[in-house]
Amino acid sequence: METTNTFDPRRFVTRVGGADYLEVKWRVYWLRTQHPDAVIATEMISHENNVAVFKAHVSIPGGGSSTGWGSEGYDDFRDYLEKAETKALGRALAALGFGTQFTPDFDFAEGQEKVVDAPVRMARQRQLVDLTDERRVHTAERQSMTDRQMSFIRQMAREKGLSEQAIDAQVSELYGKRFDQLDRRDASSYIERLKSIEPLAQAS
Repeated sequence: METTNTFDPRRFVTRVGGADYLEVKWRVYWLRTQHPDAVIATEMISHENNVAVFKAHVSIPGGGSSTGWGSEGYDDFRDYLEKAETKALGRALAALGFGTQFTPDFDFAEGQEKVVDAPVRMARQRQLVDLTDERRVHTAERQSMTDRQMSFIRQMAREKGLSEQAIDAQVSELYGKRFDQLDRRDASSYIERLKSIEPLAQAS
């Protein structure tokens, strides 16, 4: 069902790399304003080696549909899953005309600056938009953990009664990587977690 509500995208356009850009959250709002019955569906197609690929499908009853794809990796963003989903959704919306003129996704000129929105978290009914802060991981934060961090973690783990296997299992569950693959930021986070663990009782 199409409504008579109007949405002026020019009010929400930002300048990115010298060009006009309409964030995905406003494209979703634009869609919901004109087509409250529109259906939005996203699906993670693959997730390997810390790289995620999402597909988004947007359909307007009686008004067509489109599919968009997006991929992002951990090396660029800690919240790469959400950003890949948002990128796919933005492209699907742009293909339907919601923000096409305000996105570089369909401009294949060389040297085009990479633009990635803060994640758009779709509600269960796919009708509400909840934006999280954009948290780009700086290069320094992605550097490998220092030898000092590694030694400190191993020493603390021994004091807590954790074996090397236990460390690897915890790190894999928490960060999706091996212990020796931790970056400085994750190592600091894991150190804080270890500090909260009670040490084994001394044998009598």
